[in-house]
Amino acid sequence: MGRYDLSREIAALDPERDHLRIMHLLAGYEFPWDYIRALEMALYRTFCAPTTSELLAKTGEFHERPQRRYDDTAILMAEIIEWGYDSGRGKESLRRINRFHRMYDIANVDFLYVLSTFHLEPIRWIGRYGWRSLTPNEVKASYFFWREVGRRMNIRDIPPSHETFEQWSLEHERTSFAYCDANQRIATATRELFVSWAPRPLHGVVRTAIHSLLDDTMRTCFGFPAAPKAMTMFVTGALKTRGRLLRLFPGHNSKQFITTKPQRSWPKGYAISDLGPPPLIANQAESTRSTSTP
Repeated sequence: MGRYDLSREIAALDPERDHLRIMHLLAGYEFPWDYIRALEMALYRTFCAPTTSELLAKTGEFHERPQRRYDDTAILMAEIIEWGYDSGRGKESLRRINRFHRMYDIANVDFLYVLSTFHLEPIRWIGRYGWRSLTPNEVKASYFFWREVGRRMNIRDIPPSHETFEQWSLEHERTSFAYCDANQRIATATRELFVSWAPRPLHGVVRTAIHSLLDDTMRTCFGFPAAPKAMTMFVTGALKTRGRLLRLFPGHNSKQFITTKPQRSWPKGYAISDLGPPPLIANQAESTRSTSTP
């Protein structure tokens, strides 16, 4: 397949009517690696809000089962993008997500901000490091996709366009981001998960490289030090070089969703019904919520 064949196919589609197809092609064929990295950054960014990180710290999931928590979240999002939110697998994935979220008292504004990061971070990451930037129609398709996912999660007050959603998200960050100890604990546990994927002799280098990918606001909210300028230049330069080199190679002929590959927590495969907190944790959370609700 030629490098620009799918780009031309996407360009002929309508961003609102065909947003499911466009998102499937972008995440599964055009930018599979970039979408994974971008959604990791989206997850990381949500930890800058104390209301989010304090809740995550209470669940204990990021300390006790960080790899499982990461894998299950990534798989559920990939299932929805791969098959569509109204497919059988997409509906089942959304039911699992909604069930877990109902265990806790989460404010609508926190749900809405997380949704905005899933939409905005891939646009930003691909704009910086992808082999091409997303087109305006692809950006619109992403907005329509995540808007519909949000509606199926009963998230209220979703802004009516990509532009207004981005403005809302930036304003929320300005007023809600702040350092707290829970931010640092959750961000550190997640960083160390990423570090653990590298050979042990490289752990220090990978840890510093992760810091180099975080903006000043995120590092401040986590209490992380700035990476040396040379490391930042090396990491960002390597990512940009990768993007430029990809233009010289053919596109993917088969889909590259993580659902098609063994995951660390699920080396022999998974069932959607197995994803999420184990029954004991889920039952404890539901019991706590029911006794604390008047």
